[in-house]
Amino acid sequence: MTETVDINEDLILNYDAEVLDTLLRDHTTQRNIFWATSDYEGLGKGFEYSSPILPELITGKYIKVIRPRTLKARELQSARAREMAEVFTPSWVCNAQNNLIDEAWFGRKDVFNRETKLYDGTPSWETNPDPIVFPEGKTWKDYVRDTRLEMTCGEAPYLVSLYDTTTGEHIPIERRIGLLDRKLRVVSENTEKTGDWLEWAQEAYKSLYAFEWQGDSLLLAREAMIYSFKDYYQHKFGTEPLKKSVKYIAYIISWNVFQMDGLRCVIPNSCEPETEDLFGNKVKQPCKGCKDGTVHGHNGIPVLVRDWRVKDNEKQKITFGSLIKN
Repeated sequence: MTETVDINEDLILNYDAEVLDTLLRDHTTQRNIFWATSDYEGLGKGFEYSSPILPELITGKYIKVIRPRTLKARELQSARAREMAEVFTPSWVCNAQNNLIDEAWFGRKDVFNRETKLYDGTPSWETNPDPIVFPEGKTWKDYVRDTRLEMTCGEAPYLVSLYDTTTGEHIPIERRIGLLDRKLRVVSENTEKTGDWLEWAQEAYKSLYAFEWQGDSLLLAREAMIYSFKDYYQHKFGTEPLKKSVKYIAYIISWNVFQMDGLRCVIPNSCEPETEDLFGNKVKQPCKGCKDGTVHGHNGIPVLVRDWRVKDNEKQKITFGSLIKN
């Protein structure tokens, strides 16, 4: 039987409560990420659309509340696809599109794997078993540092392929195809000491960004990235990383994989209706940005991201909207 993956918050809590707390953190609001979906409201107080996701609501007797999409009831999958356009991409499609990114960066095809088909015609891929060779003028460090963004990421199948988000099937580490997986493979091939590996693994995480509206999917994406860190470290060194290393990676993830309305670049549903017209009359109308249908001009809470390349910690913090010029 094919092994499936079910992310388990109890395991993270029992490993270290601080790691789970960090994965639930929103750095823009200085609160926890929130549900941003009505799917859980039937469970009672604390599960409302605008309520924060708290550790006690997803562990213990609530351990099965947040589950990967493939393990959700089909009725719920259909409702979310209909209401939020939540359609998850098979790993072979993510691989093909990630291959195009690498083809442009390396200037050649089939760098990490070669796309194939199984005997029944199902698309698949064959991993390149040889160490990655870099083009003239570019180094492995350039590749690790190169910035990537996954928009409306869901469970982030383009970044990390711990499992196939459409089938739930576990993907062995040698066959993983996410943007993070590729960077960590390169780090493992080019470092020997744990200190060097950790330094460049951190650089890999700092170079990858993603945003998502719904809090449950966002948490699953963050969790898959922390699981992957431990997987790659253990695969390289045969032992688990120190907790302080896992905690720092969780901190990076909590900054770089964030909750956002991608059309407005604000915290979801944070725009407030205007209350006065030009004559001072009390009215309700959409804020300027919502009315104009633009990225800019919204009165919601602008989402903060972190530019890790800047040395000054405070100057690292910028609004995502400021990166969009038009």
